[in-house]
Amino acid sequence: MASLRERTNVEKPTAPNGQNSQIDVENNLNHDASHPGSTGKAPSYNATVRPFIGRLGGNQGFVLDRHNAANAEILKEQPDSAPCMSFNEQFDLRGFRSLGLWKAALIEGVGALMLIYATIWINLSPSILPAPPTVQLGVFDNATFIGPLVGGLTNWFLVTLLTFSLGSVSGAHLNPTITIATFFARLCTLPRMILYVSFQTSGAAIAGLLVRASYGSRDFKTGGCWLFSDVVPVSNAFVVEFGFCLALLFMAFGVGLDPRQKQVIGPALGPFLVGMTLGTLSFGSAFTRFGYGGASMNPARCFGTFVGSRFPGWHWHHWIADIAACIVHGFFYAIVPPWQENA
Repeated sequence: MASLRERTNVEKPTAPNGQNSQIDVENNLNHDASHPGSTGKAPSYNATVRPFIGRLGGNQGFVLDRHNAANAEILKEQPDSAPCMSFNEQFDLRGFRSLGLWKAALIEGVGALMLIYATIWINLSPSILPAPPTVQLGVFDNATFIGPLVGGLTNWFLVTLLTFSLGSVSGAHLNPTITIATFFARLCTLPRMILYVSFQTSGAAIAGLLVRASYGSRDFKTGGCWLFSDVVPVSNAFVVEFGFCLALLFMAFGVGLDPRQKQVIGPALGPFLVGMTLGTLSFGSAFTRFGYGGASMNPARCFGTFVGSRFPGWHWHHWIADIAACIVHGFFYAIVPPWQENA
């Protein structure tokens, strides 16, 4: 028996000064040279890894060194494989010609479909105004509280698991808000943003149709995507959506996209904390105001919900409030960046 070793190396910077380190994935394989048909040499395979600085939960650890000439071809096709890309690189439309980027966007769509279908279904309820709070216990003894609690916990678990599952393939955004936020933070190119948001929204639409087929009716609502505007003004919902979305971005970037947290959190804990962030905020925003289902923080999810049910006149606020939060977050990310250029 001869012992062979297969190694896959993914090059990445550990510091802004351009020094390199390697992630070594080693597999010890046993090969019997006397086995019939054996050539005495085992085939060698490399894991398919497409570095992406905006990988959620990766804390910008799975990236390339921009100063290494060997990475020039990859960076020309995919500039967001390394930190500190220029504006010209970010808006370079050659990314649309990258087959790998289209494949990653397709996985984003499939992931969004699974996440959105599951979270809509878990938190589904008839399209009627819930029972009002009681004098004695307020909202804490009825569906106004129990529904968001269940939805928040399942959001936590599902987002965590899907981030672990798809992070190495697409970055596991699964949400236009995260993708748009990485664009304004210069962690994502324009072609990637357009493709990801398009596929995420398409996956959400299919999820909504599947929910309608599963429920057998259009008359449903789901947490984070319902509002009785005669009880709660749309302007109030807009402010809640903006505030909670901004909190989501600061926390998700802090635990899942900050290179300064690689040694503290790392890729094993990052997805768990990102899921916890979304679950906590979706729960906490949903039970305080009677007549309002809480912040969405994922406009594609509400889009899919309304494809399966009916579109209201106030769906615009899910998109506008979230994009506004992305812009504000991007401003602060720009003035306090995680990387600095060495003299």
